[in-house]
Amino acid sequence: MLGKPWQAVRPGVEVKLLSEEPELYVLARSRARIDKERAMRTRQLKRLWKRLGELSAMQLSRDQLVMKLGAARAKSPAAWRLVDVKVDPEAATFRYALNRTKLRRVRRREGRYLLRTNLCTSDPAELWRFYIQLVEVEAAFKTLKHDLALRPIHHQLERRIEAHIFVAFLAYCLHVTLRARLRPLAGGLTPRAVLDTFAAIQMLDVHFPTTDGRTLILTRYTEPSADQKLLVCQLNLDLPPQPPPRITAAQSLQRSPAPAL
Repeated sequence: MLGKPWQAVRPGVEVKLLSEEPELYVLARSRARIDKERAMRTRQLKRLWKRLGELSAMQLSRDQLVMKLGAARAKSPAAWRLVDVKVDPEAATFRYALNRTKLRRVRRREGRYLLRTNLCTSDPAELWRFYIQLVEVEAAFKTLKHDLALRPIHHQLERRIEAHIFVAFLAYCLHVTLRARLRPLAGGLTPRAVLDTFAAIQMLDVHFPTTDGRTLILTRYTEPSADQKLLVCQLNLDLPPQPPPRITAAQSLQRSPAPAL
């Protein structure tokens, strides 16, 4: 083990070189990740503790109790590992207690990552940058395959396959642009969350028949909800005005015959 000091690579992120032979081991810790993981663990543990208290007050058979405990475990798997639950082998009762030793161990590990590599460089900051680049590349492939539905490709002609990939690449550029816009304006949001929120806004054509046989068409987008309005305001966006109405010609009108010469 090397007693080298922590090295800051960006605000809130520090790395430290642990071992150089035969492979490099770098310990990284992030204050933002510590706070996030700690909040997630606390929220899940409170939810599980509340559920265990509810189950202990219910009048259930032993089979019902075991099934409900299994459902609580599936809903909060990380928090379940921090609680010692002992079910009576015969009666429909159980005891539960917080395992403080495991809790302290988990708190020490939150927001900390151990990186292993065979690269020859000994600068932990450079290794961290390589790791972040790898994460970004993997995220790009995941976005192309899932969010942008690049695959599967059902085209057979080469030019259509290239066009499909080109359109997906343009969509990915817009995805990256949205992520860059969110970073200073709404750092806690992801492009996927924003797109899911805005997906509820739909454009509709409302048809009103008139008494003279024509149709009045109003193209309107649905009224944004409170959350959508808040997101639009937070991103400094302006919704376009509603399009003007359109009216069709009377269907009963026939084309006038050409005049006789």
